[in-house]
Amino acid sequence: VQLVESGGGLVQPGGSLRLSCAASGFTFSIYAMGWFRQAPGKEREFVAAISRSGDSTTTDSVKGRFTISRDNAKNTVSLQMNSLKPEDTAVYYCAAARREGYSYSVSGYRYWGQGTQVTVSS
Repeated sequence: VQLVESGGGLVQPGGSLRLSCAASGFTFSIYAMGWFRQAPGKEREFVAAISRSGDSTTTDSVKGRFTISRDNAKNTVSLQMNSLKPEDTAVYYCAAARREGYSYSVSGYRYWGQGTQVTVSS
């Protein structure tokens, strides 16, 4: 099983990034997928999730700025991040949960990627 994130980097406040997560080694279409982030000295927190059927949700702090999507044909899940703020700086992780609906908790996910760094700074 592998989840490999890409697309992180350094961006100025107000800028955009698109994170992607490539999944392999499991039946992607039957898993709900999520994005979490962890800033230095803080706990890993929920950012966004999408169910097997495509229903999605985001945490309040990114609502209207971040969008999660999935492509079952390509076994990928993406996170489009717009209007980035310095407080969005963190390592972003992709995760997979073998369930229909999404989960908001770290413990709800079985597989995790290695993370990709997002830094928002001028």
